[in-house]
Amino acid sequence: MKLRPLSVEGAWEITPQQHGDPRGLFLEWYRFDRLGEAVGHPLRLAQGNLSVSARNVVRGIHFADVPPGQAKYITCVRGAVLDVVVDLRVGSPTFGRWDGVRLDDVDRRAVYLAEGLGHGFCALTDDATLTYLCSTTYNPSAEHAVHPLDEELGIDWPAGVPQLSARDAAAPTLAQARAAGLLPEYDACQRYVATLAATTDPTDE
Repeated sequence: MKLRPLSVEGAWEITPQQHGDPRGLFLEWYRFDRLGEAVGHPLRLAQGNLSVSARNVVRGIHFADVPPGQAKYITCVRGAVLDVVVDLRVGSPTFGRWDGVRLDDVDRRAVYLAEGLGHGFCALTDDATLTYLCSTTYNPSAEHAVHPLDEELGIDWPAGVPQLSARDAAAPTLAQARAAGLLPEYDACQRYVATLAATTDPTDE
């Protein structure tokens, strides 16, 4: 597989090598050692999620309090989405920046995002199915959202009329979330990730 850093620090695009023949195909969609070498520590696997969305559904931008935050490793097993990572870490050199990767069942790419980054996606097909691995379990009291249509973020969602959940439609803008003290601090995220690197060996089996 090939790992490519995105323009948002702490986010990576992963492109697997597919092996196909008349019977079908095989690929490694996740390798803890390769990811650990790139990010400096292995991804702790605490929860696996699956999400199915209709075309034009936009979900996000979701994030969690740091520490511990929630790192994610996402791939699309059916259909296609535009997967979006947003830097919500106050003080980060790329604060407010977003980057997007098309995830689909053709190239079968994946996206990794570190603790403190925001995540969202837009379904490009009906029954777009995402599966993602998470470093921590769901904690509703530590979960937050920023409005995905916030003009300050300027995310170019490929949906004529984006379909949002009631929660996402009521989410604050980036500026409102920052003023309310909801956003993670870049330094706190860096310190937390440093503790992961110090206590684990990315190649340790």
